Amino acid sequence: MTDSAASTRPPSLPSDDEMWQAFLSRDAAYEGVFVTGVTSTGIFCRPTCSARKPTRARVRFFPSTRDAVFAGFRACKRCRPMEPVGAPPPWLRPLMERVEADPDLRLRDADLRDAGLEPARVRRWFRANHGMTFHAWQRAQRLGRALGRLSLGDDITRTAYDAGFESLSGFSEALRRLTGSSPGRVRGTTTLHLTRTSTPLGPMVIGATDDAVCLLEFADRPMLETQLQRVTRRLDAVPVPGETPATRALAEELDAYFHGGLRRFEVPLLTCGTPFQEAVWAELRSIPYGVTRSYGEQARRMGRPTAVRAVARANGDNRLAVVIPCHRVVGADGRLTGYGGGLWRKRRLLELERGALSGDSSRSSGASGG
Repeated sequence: MTDSAASTRPPSLPSDDEMWQAFLSRDAAYEGVFVTGVTSTGIFCRPTCSARKPTRARVRFFPSTRDAVFAGFRACKRCRPMEPVGAPPPWLRPLMERVEADPDLRLRDADLRDAGLEPARVRRWFRANHGMTFHAWQRAQRLGRALGRLSLGDDITRTAYDAGFESLSGFSEALRRLTGSSPGRVRGTTTLHLTRTSTPLGPMVIGATDDAVCLLEFADRPMLETQLQRVTRRLDAVPVPGETPATRALAEELDAYFHGGLRRFEVPLLTCGTPFQEAVWAELRSIPYGVTRSYGEQARRMGRPTAVRAVARANGDNRLAVVIPCHRVVGADGRLTGYGGGLWRKRRLLELERGALSGDSSRSSGASGG
């Protein structure tokens, strides 16, 4: 990148050295931060593209795919930078639609080949995006539905056979591997359904009961595992892959939010915090869309002016990123400080909200936020 290009770099873009190192190491934390254009081929890629790396002199950095396209570059066919991170690629979508239409299907490698899919390719995508093979994902989906039935008190034997297991012992063993508990133990407990959704800032993990969302976190964040443990402990819940009406509703609302068309999330929430955390998170939800407040102001509005550090800690314990907008809290001097999803995401979220407001003068900037 030339000196003149560097001088006009958007403030949200890291330095050339940072982006170059992220590009070399295929650092997934930089997905959504920039794309790379290769001048010798005219192609632009994600930071994580597996293609052979060009020399640094042939690489240009862009803050968005739009900038790369307007600069005359075309999208890489290997990493598909125009598609949301984690979204099923076109070759896989028919399979996903088939499973969604009939969740009880038990597809084997031969079925995949009959559909024109190479099992190894399907397996690699599921391992990279779901942490398990396609067949393990199918089994987990069936077990998740079985857990939902057991939690309502259904008969264990009937549930096992309806889930496609040939014996009660096989069902019990599969359940024990997934949850660490026997079928009898999980009867009457809460089932925490976990699914992923794609966003412009990277995939997010949604956790929900049958009725409410209790977890939303970026999939690449180290805190995800800790937050999941806290939620399952507070709810005495068993986490399993799967969807509920609440997860689907939130995925739709997130899509509308990231396209500038939603300013208040309406999906039911289950926040699972201490009384103090609940008060902090309620105050966060009162911050209007597109507005920022300092930690000190947040504490004063709660009537706890000396509890700034405690308020900041509770903000950091927020388990519902974006929906409970801790990204709208900044330092006393206006600088962006601590955000579990990474400061670059905090900056992008604030830019999105301010951009939506500036493009819609018919609405008040004090509209209630999500």
